[in-house]
Parts: sequence; C-alpha cells; structure tokens
Amino acid sequence: MHTHYLQHVPFEGLGSIATWLETAGHRLSHTRFYETAALPDPASIDLLVVMGGPMSINDETEFPWLADEKRFIRAVIEAGKPVLGICLGAQLIAGAMGAAVYRNPLKEIGWWAVQAENTSGDLFQFPPTTTVFHWHGETFDLPPGAVRLARSEACANQAFQLGERVIGLQFHLETTPASAQAIVSHCGDELVPATWIQSETDILAADAAQFSAINGLMGAILAYLLRPAAT
Repeated sequence: MHTHYLQHVPFEGLGSIATWLETAGHRLSHTRFYETAALPDPASIDLLVVMGGPMSINDETEFPWLADEKRFIRAVIEAGKPVLGICLGAQLIAGAMGAAVYRNPLKEIGWWAVQAENTSGDLFQFPPTTTVFHWHGETFDLPPGAVRLARSEACANQAFQLGERVIGLQFHLETTPASAQAIVSHCGDELVPATWIQSETDILAADAAQFSAINGLMGAILAYLLRPAAT
C-alpha cells in the first residue's frame, strides 16, 4: 500500500506513524511544503496523513501553497481514500470541507486529558478518558456531516470523524520522546504560564509508558482507517 504524507515544518514529522506503516508494509512518499509544493495524483495513494505545524490554515498570503493543499485534501476525501489529520492537519481537513478555523480562547500545550464524546459502534472508539499530548492555539468548527469523537476542558472539538475513513485529531498521538524534544526546542517560546500550558520540564518528564500508550492508540486509529471494506 502507498501512504503519502504532508509535512509543513522539519520538526513535525510522522513520529510513531512511520514505524507503524513501515511494519505494515506501506510505501511512504511525502510532500514537504518547506521544500516543494508538488502533490501526487489522489488516485495513486491509499492513505493520506496530514501533519501539524505552527502556521494557521488561514495564512495563505504567507504560505500560498495552503490553498492548493486544501484543494488536494478535499479531492482525496472525495475520492473515498482514508485521510488522517493531526493538529494543523485536522484543521486543514475541517477547512477543506467547509468549516471555519479560528483561534481557540485558550492555548493547550502539554499532557492533558481528553474525553470520548461518541459511543456509536460505527465510529472509532476512544477510551472514556485518556491523557494525550497537545500543542495548539487554534480550533475549528466541525465540517458538515462530521461527528465529534473527543473533547477536553480547554477545547471542545478535539477529534472528529467524517464518513467512514476520515479522522481529524487536534492532539498528537504520534509523539515520541525525540519529537517532543524537537517541538519544545523550536516552539518553546509558547511555554508561558497559563492554565493549560505545561512547562518544558513537565512536558519532557513524560515516561515511556505515556508515549507507549498514545502511540498504541495512534496504531489503533491507523488500523481502523485501513480496515477492509465491509462486504
């Protein structure tokens, strides 16, 4: 199978997703917008993964490729391909499918709990409460037809599902110790005292079990998106 991923900055890569996909035998390709904005034919891919980044999806003047990226994401979704969006990636899915993306009243950075919002057996099932890694200042309205899967105290729309094969996550389940250190190193100026912002020390104090738990949940989402079609 062929997975294509969209990467916006060098320090927000696939993390644990790469290991899961390579173990499952996927061929990986990428568009790294900080190098090139070339995009593949949607028909040529089996899964699209849209990664995070510090920019807003509304910053098309500064990053003109955002407009093409949103059109591409919509085309992949309309082609019926599985799509996973993470943080900025979830916001890009929402925007591509007609929803507004805007600043959240509160930034949410660090290890905070999210609560499952929907228990329908036809949708992906999150644990009732789970602690995950966040780094975001914007949020989004749900696109038409989407169902909210999780929320938190600081941000209502933490995860959503659109149809059978599209999931957007406001938080980061792919984070590894190395990628946590990378985002702290590049975006540490955002770590100012606030209700939902942890310190660098607290963020990097996460133990192996925390990373294993979120990476396992990430694997479950990938398996769900790539499950065989119902007969």
